[in-house]
Amino acid sequence: MPVRALVFDVFGTLVDWRTGIAQAFASSGLDGDPSELADDWRKRYVPILAEVNEQKRPWGNFDELHFVTLDDLLRDRGLEASDDTRRGLVAAWHALDPWPDVRDGLEQLRGSHVLATLSNGHVAMLVDLARHGDLRFDCVLSAELVRAYKPDPAVYLMGATLLTLDPAEVMLVAAHPWDLKGARSAGMRSALVRRPLEYGPGSPERDDPDADHVVDDLPELAARLRV
Repeated sequence: MPVRALVFDVFGTLVDWRTGIAQAFASSGLDGDPSELADDWRKRYVPILAEVNEQKRPWGNFDELHFVTLDDLLRDRGLEASDDTRRGLVAAWHALDPWPDVRDGLEQLRGSHVLATLSNGHVAMLVDLARHGDLRFDCVLSAELVRAYKPDPAVYLMGATLLTLDPAEVMLVAAHPWDLKGARSAGMRSALVRRPLEYGPGSPERDDPDADHVVDDLPELAARLRV
């Protein structure tokens, strides 16, 4: 069954969250190494999403959850921030720059496939990121639409359902093996994009022997899919 649509993870796969959030911390006036603060904030992401999926915490979109995890970070580090500073840091997640290959790679892929986001970020955030980075998608799909977070199967199946495709006709493109594993569990195809700088120099290498494709950038994926 041929792949007709590509759906993309966004944070880390398409946009460089670490650089943008570190810059926001550097501008905030808060004490601490900006990159370390960015990493600390990001590492709180998976646990709080799991709390939502396990119904230990009410549904909240990414902005709402980012406020919770930011306040936890500030408390744990003994830092204080004004409401304006907190809002500015949360807003920084809406204006992250894409990796250098992304804009051209998406354009190459759009010639042969339907393209959509399939992100844990909420719809308004994804629209802001697409406009900020001048990234063209055929539609914006978000975990918000099913009020669950990846790797819950409902998120992946929602993508196929709304595109009226069989899951096997949809390929998730992501930089994170756990996300790709979730997509395969829902019957989707998968492609790993290596992002060796997601966590800065010295980021751990990633591989996924079960992925249909493992590539270094989106133009390479476009070339693979043209064969």
